[in-house]
Amino acid sequence: MKNITEATFFVLKGLTDNNELQIILFFLFLAIYLFTLIGNVGLIILVVGDPQLHNPMYCFLSALSFVDACYSSDITPNMLVGFMSKSKIISFHGCATQMFLAVTFGTTECFLLAAMAYDRYVAIHDPLLYAVSMSPRVYLPLIIASYAGGILHAIIHTVATFSLSFCQSNEVKHIFCDIPPLLAISCSETYVNELLLFFFVSFIELVTILIILFSYAFILLSILKMNSAEGRRKVFSTCGSHLTAVSICYGTSLFMYVRPSSNYSLEHDMIVSIFYTIGIPMLNPIIYSLRNKDVKEAIKRVLRKNFI
Repeated sequence: MKNITEATFFVLKGLTDNNELQIILFFLFLAIYLFTLIGNVGLIILVVGDPQLHNPMYCFLSALSFVDACYSSDITPNMLVGFMSKSKIISFHGCATQMFLAVTFGTTECFLLAAMAYDRYVAIHDPLLYAVSMSPRVYLPLIIASYAGGILHAIIHTVATFSLSFCQSNEVKHIFCDIPPLLAISCSETYVNELLLFFFVSFIELVTILIILFSYAFILLSILKMNSAEGRRKVFSTCGSHLTAVSICYGTSLFMYVRPSSNYSLEHDMIVSIFYTIGIPMLNPIIYSLRNKDVKEAIKRVLRKNFI
């Protein structure tokens, strides 16, 4: 029998060991984090406070903004502490909690983007029955199911990952406790974990992408039947922002998780991880605000009401 010492904490190596660069990165990511919180929380407050935005589309958008704010809050504060600390230590349970929340919010975002695509199809295909077809009895269960699916997916990977032994090294070459870098330092056989990761992520991505593709195929057919140029412009405006968010989110997640373990490059993965855990939550409120006429009009109404 071997005398094995299990890890009780992990060391997040982060992006760099250069002290001067760490200070620069601290202020850069602090600014990004504050902008992310202001953008997403501000969008939620705007939707809740403006009666003209009380419809299913903006309920989904509020749920997405909440996920983005929580996603960024799960990763960025701990990373900011790491920039200003020499130890960069995270406890075993803290690491498990961080990974659980990251997988939950990342998966929930995929489900919400698929639900939003279906919502746009219903709104454009039959606008007269939109209020009935997407009543609270329909869109609220979709939002709840998205969160439930994210939590269930996170439980599977968290239990599977932290059932492994970590006896060779406790240095995680990453900015947070993600699945691939943790599997890389485990001294247990990780074949089953890699299979679970590939299967579940592939299944979730495939199902949600198919929902999005079918929804937009029917949306395209509806657009081609429109005689009004103004109607087409409005449809492209509302759908363009959603398609932009979908492309960014799915492109990065497919790159990160749906590939053989032999192709993992932790250095490259850290850059991609920064983009999808910190960049996307910052970009989503910008995308939905700048490309959405209703949101821009609501912002103008709030500004006129409170400051003019």
